[in-house]
Amino acid sequence: MNRQIWLLLALALIPFFAAAQNFPARPVRIVIPYPPAGGVDSLVRSLSATVSASMGQQLIIDTRPGGSSIIGTEVVAKSAPDGYTLLVSDSAFLINPALFKKMPFDTLKDFTGVSMLAYAPVILVIHPSVPAKSLKELLALAKAKPGALVYASGGNGTSTHIAGELMKYVAKVDITHVPYKGSAPAMTDLVGGQVQMQFAGISSARPYIDAGRLRPLAVTGTQRNSATPTVPTFDEAGVHGVDVVSYWGLYAPAGTPSDVINTINQHFVRSLRVPANIERLNSLGYIPLGNTPEEHTAQIKAMVAQWIDVMQKTGIRIE
Repeated sequence: MNRQIWLLLALALIPFFAAAQNFPARPVRIVIPYPPAGGVDSLVRSLSATVSASMGQQLIIDTRPGGSSIIGTEVVAKSAPDGYTLLVSDSAFLINPALFKKMPFDTLKDFTGVSMLAYAPVILVIHPSVPAKSLKELLALAKAKPGALVYASGGNGTSTHIAGELMKYVAKVDITHVPYKGSAPAMTDLVGGQVQMQFAGISSARPYIDAGRLRPLAVTGTQRNSATPTVPTFDEAGVHGVDVVSYWGLYAPAGTPSDVINTINQHFVRSLRVPANIERLNSLGYIPLGNTPEEHTAQIKAMVAQWIDVMQKTGIRIE
C-alpha cells in the first residue's frame, strides 16, 4: 500500500476515532425486547437515573416486545455499531439459539457483550384458588389431573419458560405452557385467574405476593433469595434439577469500537456499585453483577453452548 492510500485511509478514520473519544454526544437508546413493567424494564429503570447522570446523556428506553424477544433483539443487531443503540435482555438472548433453528441474526456473530448486569432466581407462584400449599401438593395435583394445570411464562425461550419445562421433565408431570409477550401481561392474567400458575422473576411477582394475591411455592437456585426469604428452593422442596437462573445482560452490535464499549461498561458498572441501587435491586430480587466486556462476551459463548446441550438432553422444544 503506497503512501497516498495510507493518507486517505487515515483521513477516513479521523471521524471514527473522534466519535469514539467524544462518546456519548447524544442520548443513548436502550432497546428492551419485552413490554413495559417486566423484569428487564424494572432493572433498566432502576439504573437509568445514575447511568444518565454518569454519562451526561439521557437513556431512552425503547420497548419492542414480540417474537420471543427476537423482534427487539433484531432491531439492535441491525443498528449502527456506534454505541447509541444497545440491548438489555434476559436469558432468552442466551437460550434462543438452542430453541430456534433460524433467527434473523446470529447471536454469537452479531453482538458483543458489554456487561452482565445482574442475575436472579425464577420463582413459581400460583393463584390462591389452586388448592396447593406447597410444591409437593401442587405436583400431586398435576399428576392427578394431567394437562389440566396451565402455567404462564414471559415467552418462549425465557428462563421462566425453561424452568417450567425442566420441572415437567424432572417431576414427570403434564402441565400446559402458555407463553406471553413478557412477564407483565402473564402476571396480569395470573392475578386475574386466567391461568393457574407462573414461573416469573421475583421483581414481577413480589408485589402480588406481599398483597396476598399470589402464593409462592419455590425458587430456583442453590439458596433462598433475600427478597423472599421464606420461600424454599426447589431442592429444599424435594425437586432437584430445576437449575434455571435468569441473567440480564447489556449488549452492543458487533463492530462497535472497543473504546465506546469500555465507556458504556464503566458507566453501567459504576451505577451497579451505587449503594442505593444495590439496595433497590436486592429488594426486587436481583443480585447485581457488573463485569468486563471480555468476561461477558466469554459468558455469552459458554452459556449458548450450555443451553444447546441442555435442550438436546431434555428434548425441550417450542410448542
